[in-house]
Amino acid sequence: MDARFTDEQDEIRRALRELLHKRCGTEDVRAAVDRAPGHDPGLWTALAEQLGLAGLALPEAYGGVGCTLREVAPAAEELGRALAPSPFLATAVLAAPLLLALGTGAQRAELLPRIAGGGLTAALAVPGTRLAAALALTGPLDADWAGGGRAGGVQARRTDGGWRLYGEADQVLDGHSAGLLLVPAHAGGYARSRVLLFLVAGDASGVVRARRTALDPTRAQARVQLRDVAAEVLGDEDTDVHPALAAVGAAAATVLACEAVGAADRILERTVEYVKQREQFGRPVGSFQAVKHRLADVYVAVRAAGSAASYAAWATGERVGGLALAQALEALRIAAGEGIQLHGGIGFTWEHEAHMYFKRAAGDELLFGPVHRLRDHAAGRAGLFEGAGVAM
Repeated sequence: MDARFTDEQDEIRRALRELLHKRCGTEDVRAAVDRAPGHDPGLWTALAEQLGLAGLALPEAYGGVGCTLREVAPAAEELGRALAPSPFLATAVLAAPLLLALGTGAQRAELLPRIAGGGLTAALAVPGTRLAAALALTGPLDADWAGGGRAGGVQARRTDGGWRLYGEADQVLDGHSAGLLLVPAHAGGYARSRVLLFLVAGDASGVVRARRTALDPTRAQARVQLRDVAAEVLGDEDTDVHPALAAVGAAAATVLACEAVGAADRILERTVEYVKQREQFGRPVGSFQAVKHRLADVYVAVRAAGSAASYAAWATGERVGGLALAQALEALRIAAGEGIQLHGGIGFTWEHEAHMYFKRAAGDELLFGPVHRLRDHAAGRAGLFEGAGVAM
């Protein structure tokens, strides 16, 4: 395996870094998260139209660029470095691949070109706080993540006019602003319960959405209530949606790992810059051996996480994204924590940018982890502990 970046991948990284440097500085990020959508729509339009980010991994037949996860990886790193608030994760990483994998020909032809062009955003509205379980990151495919057909979650019932949904989904990424909702719901009642994916227009009658206060403001979240809402089944009713969700989860974990590596690399850079300038006892803080050792440990953690994320992007058939994500989130948490510490008093002020990186690490772990569950599930899938005895 040759993991070196190609000229095309380097160009994607260069173009994206240049655009984000101009339009997504720290103050731009703070201003964007205070907007109603939780991001800058103008920046998202530029990312979609100028760089094709919204359709980077979609086939050219649907207006996409036709790239693989190997090309998405450097783009994700750059988005992570800038902590860019955008619909990229919810729309391009979670929703669009499900539409591509499960949608009918008509559904794909209608929706995917609009997503690739940046004119339509989408969100995966998983009930409760079970997004990681739904994507098979922390549990098996048959996990009871959608409510088990009992009270709670989202229920679907067939009527003469089609399908109707009722229930609630929480912590929906970009759920308050997305033009399209992909809603997993239980159908068939308790005795014959099964999970189907439904398409719901964001402004459909009976949809009540409200943005929630999130630990990480760069990942806008919403509570979505469905009150007898008309819905359309995504694809064929007889299709098992769990394998598609698991495949999307594996790819999403790799993208998230790359984002975390980019964020960790950036906060490490900022910390090194600071300790070179800050003086104590007549010399730069960074010249002290103890500080060097701490930053060396962070560097090793970030580089190791970067290697794991790169391997996950190249070895797409092995589904090692969850393990790469665990390592990357841990590296980001360490890098951000040391950044806060080594910035001294200014680092402990709530307004300092180091806190934004720490919130990203903690917020992603709440949504897609925690780290120990990601590792436990990866170990279980690999059969590491099957038949293992206890040494005495």
